[in-house]
Amino acid sequence: MILYHTSNQEIRKPDIHHGRKNADFGWGFYLTPDREFACRWAKDEAIVNIYELDLDDLSVHRFSRSPEWFEYIFYNRRLQDGLNTDVVIGPIANDTIFDTLGIISSGFLTSEQAAKLLMIGPEYTQLAIKTEKAAAKLKWLGADKIERADVKTRKAEQEAYQEKLAEELEKILDGDKEN
Repeated sequence: MILYHTSNQEIRKPDIHHGRKNADFGWGFYLTPDREFACRWAKDEAIVNIYELDLDDLSVHRFSRSPEWFEYIFYNRRLQDGLNTDVVIGPIANDTIFDTLGIISSGFLTSEQAAKLLMIGPEYTQLAIKTEKAAAKLKWLGADKIERADVKTRKAEQEAYQEKLAEELEKILDGDKEN
């Protein structure tokens, strides 16, 4: 499996314990099989590290956009990783996760409503290396320098996403008015 990770430097030996602890799939080293996605958020000059991962003999958990995925992310954002696996593969939770978790905690949205919001927008795949065993099977192949990402395309995607999110929130609010 060929994977990509964008950074400001070459990362030949990833540290699975470095970085955010409350990311979508909990602590780990995050990559994507989608080179275009890896490049799209680059600011100024960036480095796209290229890796190969041998999944043989690794425990792998795959998610799709589903209630199981939402629940896993929900608990990870609260630093409660309940999965014991070497590699987690699945969709990236769009920025709605940050917006909805506070609303869920306040009781404004139900888990079902928040999960529906997370289904909005494009679906990109991420992979988290969770164990040293998996990190040892990740081979660095090289790195490419890239220029700043296409800001117009990214902005258009964000605006379309925000419009869809606003429409869905209005439906939720309208439903609450009827009840």
